[in-house]
Amino acid sequence: MDFDLTDEQRLIRDTVREFAQNEVAPRAHEVDETGRFPEENFKTMAELGLMGLPYPEKYGGAGGDTVSYALAVEEISRACGSTGLTYAAHVSLGCAPFYLFGTEAQKQKYLTHLASGQGFGAFGLTEPQGGSDAGSTKTVAVKDGNEWVINGSKMWITSGAIADVIIATARTIVDGQDQGITCFIVEKGTPGFTPGKNEPKMGLKGSITSQLFFEDCRIPAENVLGEIGRGFRQMLIILDGGRISIGAMALGLGVAALEASLGYSQERHAFGRPIADYQAIQWKLADSAMLLDAARLLIYQAAWLKDQGQPFSKEAAIAKLFASEAAEKACFEAIQVYGGYGYSREYPVERYYRDNRLTEIGEGTSEIMRLVIARNILKESEGL
Repeated sequence: MDFDLTDEQRLIRDTVREFAQNEVAPRAHEVDETGRFPEENFKTMAELGLMGLPYPEKYGGAGGDTVSYALAVEEISRACGSTGLTYAAHVSLGCAPFYLFGTEAQKQKYLTHLASGQGFGAFGLTEPQGGSDAGSTKTVAVKDGNEWVINGSKMWITSGAIADVIIATARTIVDGQDQGITCFIVEKGTPGFTPGKNEPKMGLKGSITSQLFFEDCRIPAENVLGEIGRGFRQMLIILDGGRISIGAMALGLGVAALEASLGYSQERHAFGRPIADYQAIQWKLADSAMLLDAARLLIYQAAWLKDQGQPFSKEAAIAKLFASEAAEKACFEAIQVYGGYGYSREYPVERYYRDNRLTEIGEGTSEIMRLVIARNILKESEGL
């Protein structure tokens, strides 16, 4: 086994780290306090070629691999969770459907635009009554001649209100018959498509999270993405890849919390000594470091498997579950290390804690991750 990064991967990591720490991190507190979308971060990220990092250059990307992408998400999230989530959702949910299932014409029209950073993409999956039960889609698309008429709504859609194009799932009706779930391409400004309000959230306040409404929204037949009735399978594949990035996002937040704890514990004195001298604090630091290092290896393993074209669904679920819960522990302990100051918004650790909470919910809750893992290992055991 080779645990070393390649020269290219290290260069990407170091480049993103320098940008994130010098430009993204200084704005993170203000972004959280005001809820402002940090558009300037993404302008620079587009210039750096990050917005389509893992996609081929012919489609506007940078031709990087999934490991490099995970490194980028980690570094950006370490600086600002809101920026990290928006970035991860754009690349994994906004761009990936076109790359995996789009026709060549759809890739040229949409993926090139998104991967080059000229606009944002979004994935309209979750519904107000859906949540983890994504297969119970209530949004409906009815075939009408050479068009589809979509009616329904979506909820908790990252970048939904600012995206140039949405991939929306809908139950497909052809000649009165339910054909299953299909993915549809809906462009911003399409009549009948209206983004709703931006949700007020516990954390990640600089990331836009929107409702989406479809009321007799007509789209042309060529805006079907992939095969009719195969949308549920497509979205499971998309979510598998997205879980690697959410794991990397959690890792970045956890690392930020640990680094803050290390610095503060050596500066803060109690009973005449730095609190880092006390075993109670040292064990918090050690536990956090141990869990985050293990999370990093799990994330890189899942990313490597994806790059090799091998099955990675179980490994992505494990990485996402472990990393999100490891970061939860690191962020929790960081607040304990800071004591009363950790509860104050003047210090960053309470923001890390709030921002990370989403990683145990988005793109599959921890409970769903355990279900995915269990199903995989039970299936594997049948061949023993």
